[in-house]
Parts: sequence; structure tokens; C-alpha cells
Amino acid sequence: MTLTIEQARPEDALLISELIEEIEIYYGASDISPEEERVRQVKALLFGEFPVARVLLARDGDQVAGMASYSFLWPAAGASHSLFLKELFVREPARRRGVARLLMERVQQIATKSGCSRVEWQTERDNIDARRFYEAIGASVHDGKIFYRVDA
Repeated sequence: MTLTIEQARPEDALLISELIEEIEIYYGASDISPEEERVRQVKALLFGEFPVARVLLARDGDQVAGMASYSFLWPAAGASHSLFLKELFVREPARRRGVARLLMERVQQIATKSGCSRVEWQTERDNIDARRFYEAIGASVHDGKIFYRVDA
């Protein structure tokens, strides 16, 4: 496996759309929006006039092995900003082969280069594999906040 990590480009919209479908299935969704709608959303939200996030793609040759999506948040500590990792996903055939570790290393490099005070993310409590991975890379659980959600 020869992995490269690179920023997604507009021509990757279909690939990202396919990854989004796989993520939805992984988390148990059954009502997945049509491909055409997902591609349109990816193009608008990642590559449109006001991008809301950025995506890193892990490639093994011409195959996409996984992705990390992230955004910058402000304020973080004081008037600094942070990088928030929204999604880290590795396709089944590429799991446990170092893809997630490389994606996380690149995310941390981007945060450092961007002057972020920290990198933050969350995972499902019952996602034991993810929790073990995060602990293995030196991350610690932060119990200081409660997660809330309101549907828009």
C-alpha cells in the first residue's frame, strides 16, 4: 500500500459523495439521499463560494482509501482558533493499515501550520475501535462538555 494524503479538489465531488454514502451506511442510515443530490451538496458546500469544510483524501494509487473532513472554529482558547475534525472514515478494505493514522497526522500538521491552539473531535461512545485508535495516538477523553443538538 502506497498512501498519499491530499486536499480534495472539485473533481473529487463524486468520490466524496460515495464516501458519504458509505459513512451513512456505516452508521446505520437507510434513507440515503440520491447520488446526484449528494454530489450537488458536496460541490456547493466544499467547493462553492463559501466553503464550510475541507476534506483530505487518502489515496492508494487510484483508489480512495479514506477521508478526513475538518473545519476551523473560533474562538477556542482565548482568541485563538481550533481545528475541528468532523469525520474520519476509512473504507473497510483499508482499515488497520495505517490510513487513519496518516490522516490524523496530516490533520495535526494542518492545525499546527494554521496556528490552531488545538484539534478537537468526537466519536460515538460505543465505537470501541475508534476510541482505541484515538487513545493509541495519544488523544485523551475530554469530559468537560456536554454535546447538544437541535435540528434546523
